[in-house]
Amino acid sequence: MSRRSPRVPRAALGLARVSGDSMRPGLVPGDRLLVSYRRTPAEGDVVVARLPDGTVAVKRAAERRTTRTGEAGWWLLSDDPEVGVDSRHRGVVPATDVLAVVLLRVWPRPRAM
Repeated sequence: MSRRSPRVPRAALGLARVSGDSMRPGLVPGDRLLVSYRRTPAEGDVVVARLPDGTVAVKRAAERRTTRTGEAGWWLLSDDPEVGVDSRHRGVVPATDVLAVVLLRVWPRPRAM
């Protein structure tokens, strides 16, 4: 009889920290965010995503698009277009690389997103 590890469910919620200025004025460096790993993103949501260069960043899901390989993806943008790297620089992000949807800022001043 084979012994397999029980399947461990992925956590539903987690925390993320803002580290750059690209999401100003709504989010600033040091803000702590409550995120959902199970929620499906919608246009306008703030998300945590892995950009094509491997960087994990907080961005706004502007619209659904298709990647060059034909898979579902998202066009992700910074709230401050003068700062940071987003889809204008790196292209469409595959939907599988949108890791979480931001639910609310929990620190320093709680606020729903």
